Amino acid sequence: MEKREQLYEGKAKKVFATDDAELVIVSYKDDATAGDGAKKGTIRGKGVVNNRLSNALMQKLAAQGVPTHYVRELNDRETLVKKVEIVPLEVIVRNVAAGSFSKRLGVAEGTPLRCPTLEFSYKNDDLHDPLINHYHALAMGLATQEEIDTITAYAFKVNGLLREVMLEAGIRLIDFKLEFGRLPDGGIVLADEISPDTCRFWDAKTNAHLDKDLFRRDLGGEEDAYREVMRRLLG
Repeated sequence: MEKREQLYEGKAKKVFATDDAELVIVSYKDDATAGDGAKKGTIRGKGVVNNRLSNALMQKLAAQGVPTHYVRELNDRETLVKKVEIVPLEVIVRNVAAGSFSKRLGVAEGTPLRCPTLEFSYKNDDLHDPLINHYHALAMGLATQEEIDTITAYAFKVNGLLREVMLEAGIRLIDFKLEFGRLPDGGIVLADEISPDTCRFWDAKTNAHLDKDLFRRDLGGEEDAYREVMRRLLG
């Protein structure tokens, strides 16, 4: 597979064209940002952890009927994926109150929710990814009702499967963000990544953070925490 020109660079990843128009290479960086890009830094080894962890979890999900963009891991930092048109919705699933949910709604962080909940935000950096509902998404043409129904079903299925996988590794899945993409035939697949960057992981016994909140909140120890998640899940 020939790696060609860079197509895109985001906060955590670069995307490169290949000699196959339907496939791209994702390269994971160690750069870290928080507070809508206001805080910038580096978490050494983060790119390797996020790449390997995300690929392993995507394969587990695909085996259980959740289609993904994953094709194959090329090396520690790079993965070949299907080229998709990203649906401009960030899909947030929550099992326990934390982060912005706690701030917005006055629910103490760590409070278990009576049922998993789902939120959409409009994927738009200039507008700081505002929360929207599915009527907004339909009205703005961000997704069709069928796509929203598919995304919702997949998101809750991912939650159920991931909670089990994480708990077996002694980790509580507090909440997480997913992104989905459209294939050329219109099919919806899970895209982006599943990692300590996009999920809140707490130790099942101590509730210690094993995720990007350590960086966001200046708690320190994020490099060790990322490696610990990979050690528990991948050995």
